[in-house]
Amino acid sequence: MTIIPVAGRLAAAALALAALTGAAPAQMSGHGGGHGMMHHGQDGTGHDEVNMPGLRGLNATQGESDDLRILFHHFDTLYREVDNLPDGIRTVTGSSDPYVMDALVRHVTQMIARVEAGDDPQIFIQSPTLDIFFARYEGLANEIEVTEAGIVVIQTSDDPELVTALQTHAAEVSDMAARGMQAVHERMMQGG
Repeated sequence: MTIIPVAGRLAAAALALAALTGAAPAQMSGHGGGHGMMHHGQDGTGHDEVNMPGLRGLNATQGESDDLRILFHHFDTLYREVDNLPDGIRTVTGSSDPYVMDALVRHVTQMIARVEAGDDPQIFIQSPTLDIFFARYEGLANEIEVTEAGIVVIQTSDDPELVTALQTHAAEVSDMAARGMQAVHERMMQGG
């Protein structure tokens, strides 16, 4: 079991799989890391870490993008625990801030519902790790529970490739919870 306290905080609330990924504004013109991505600042816009336009998606609602923005603006209130299981993951994610916790619960529940429907939001800076979830969603079993400790998500599969993707994405989300946009920018610069 890996416990990842973020910014020295452990509070009481929730997320898990979620957090598609962070924002790296207008330097993305396609979905996923690498699909139409221009190099950092190549378009001359630099970063807009207030509005975070990279959190928009071709199939995302304004509310979904707003929740991601809240999570990235307040990542220092997040805490996260991840257990890699033989057939998937168990995560407990929360925030010390009730406002952020509400956004987290909405994000996690909405994104898992999207995965279960195969309905990719196509967030511009979305990690390519998520592509397999939307393509092979029938192979995933998802459980969500909001507890005092946080939002608990258990995701399992009989498909070894889905298990690997679940564990990879859980690590990506943990990195974003710990480092915010810096983690997203680094992943994108590495082509992922």
